[in-house]
Amino acid sequence: MDRSQKEALVASMHQTFEETEAMVVTHYSGMTVAEITKLREQMRVAGASFKITKNRLTRLALAGTKYEGLSDLFTGPTAIAFSADPVAAAKVTSNFAKDNEKLIILGGAIGKAMFDAAGVKALANLPSLDESRARIIGLLTAPAARIASLLQAPGSQIARVLGAYAQKGEAA
Repeated sequence: MDRSQKEALVASMHQTFEETEAMVVTHYSGMTVAEITKLREQMRVAGASFKITKNRLTRLALAGTKYEGLSDLFTGPTAIAFSADPVAAAKVTSNFAKDNEKLIILGGAIGKAMFDAAGVKALANLPSLDESRARIIGLLTAPAARIASLLQAPGSQIARVLGAYAQKGEAA
């Protein structure tokens, strides 16, 4: 890789870091290509990405971003998981690390808030952005659904009573 390619890669990574909401830094030592491919597929499904990085270039790309505090974690065989959803990258990485001890979570961040490995695992237990939205919508629509069923109940009861009298009258 020549100098211009490295500069383009650093600029591209810097732009990605500016647009990303959450990042998780990992060590992937000993993982096979098949395992990394499986992890990337799981990330893609969740709306996140997993990238193996060159430490020196990544530290250059982190300079001037909200994730600059993570630069100390970039030693050894490092890879990053990142996503627009604040929870997705942490959730997929944490779930994959439970089944594969070769993937080691070093830390992560949401914006300027930095987390250690335990913080990333705690973040993974939070509901995703879509789950949170669904819960809020459910809470907002529940009272309206209850009111509609209460208003509908007297009308249906009257209809049943009238239907019962009609059947009784036909039987006689």
